[in-house]
Amino acid sequence: MVSIGYFLSCEEFGPRQLVRQARLAEQAGFERLWISDHYHPWNDAQGNSPFVWSVIGALSEVTALPISTAVTCPTMRIHPALVAQAAATAGVQCEGRFVLGVGSGEALNEHILGHRWPPAAVRLQMLEEAIGVIRELHTGREVSHHGRHYTVENARIYTRPEQRVPIYVAGFGPRATRLAGRLGDGYCTAKPDRDMVQLFRSSGGGDKPVQGGMKVCWADSQDVGLETAHRLWANELLPGPLPSTLPRPRDFEQASSLVSKEAVGQQIAYGPNPERHLVAVWKYVDAGFDEVYVQQIGHNQEAFFNAWADKVLPELR
Repeated sequence: MVSIGYFLSCEEFGPRQLVRQARLAEQAGFERLWISDHYHPWNDAQGNSPFVWSVIGALSEVTALPISTAVTCPTMRIHPALVAQAAATAGVQCEGRFVLGVGSGEALNEHILGHRWPPAAVRLQMLEEAIGVIRELHTGREVSHHGRHYTVENARIYTRPEQRVPIYVAGFGPRATRLAGRLGDGYCTAKPDRDMVQLFRSSGGGDKPVQGGMKVCWADSQDVGLETAHRLWANELLPGPLPSTLPRPRDFEQASSLVSKEAVGQQIAYGPNPERHLVAVWKYVDAGFDEVYVQQIGHNQEAFFNAWADKVLPELR
């Protein structure tokens, strides 16, 4: 049976709001949590971007739900040796219920230190090396690594959970999905793409967990739901390499001005009709996902959790 989790959006909400949402999600019957890891929001209207590791520490004290990052880029903004330490600490705080989701990242977050933004093939090479560094450090041994992209000298992580933190790898195209199948303890993506799920499984993923994220906008009316979804998340529909290469929130705002409300409405479930929301989830179920994480767009959070607890989650189970 598919497990339904809640997707905490660090782009839209501050740390205290995210902690409150996690409590509401657990009370409503959601079974696990995803949390995004950003330095910038996608646009200024979203308006937030707290440091994810601080938020995870707070979450570990208020909820018993498993938590996954969706996703951390351990290649440029933060050295993989530091990501390894942060993930190990989160594993201890969450008492073994933490998953490190990793991906090759976006220029929006990773270019801030002034490094050249490399092409996709190089970013995947960096990600593969970073995963190797993290796993070595998670053994608890002293590690020295002199690789193509990273150097680590005499590093040892002392605070570690009893079991190693699983590393799930994000993939939105064939190359990244094959890498996820080869290296990941699981796979995460944001579209209900059956072909990519099957590619992950045939590339070495087998029966490992597949996580998927989706957005909805529960609202009192169809019009309000669509307007809110379009205002805050039109960037979800930007095509091709744009989402990984645009460097600033205002660049996303300009590009998203070309995305129509109608296009957003075709991709994101909105409004007060539970059937719309159920259909959106079933797309992921039919595509073979094991875990589906749902993000409520906007500040109508309590109404969302009440509606899903009463009208949506029971139908999914």
